[in-house]
Amino acid sequence: MDVTEFEELIDRLGEDLSLWPDDRRLPAEQLVAQSAAARALLEEARTLRRALAAPPVRAPAGLADRIVAAAAKLKTDTAEPRTEGETAGS
Repeated sequence: MDVTEFEELIDRLGEDLSLWPDDRRLPAEQLVAQSAAARALLEEARTLRRALAAPPVRAPAGLADRIVAAAAKLKTDTAEPRTEGETAGS
């Protein structure tokens, strides 16, 4: 087994080598023992799995309302005053 095949198997079978069929697992374990590149791929796959399994990040309550209010205030504060009868295009 080479690193390319190992990477393809991780994509198909997952990063938990104990769940792989014996005919794939044993060569994969040997490769991991001998190859820094294979170990790096396996660690990357495990890190990705942990990240995907983590609970989602939620915005604090009311954040969207505070952003809209701040934007409205900024728009009001930066608007140029117009004289009576003046239009936006004048």
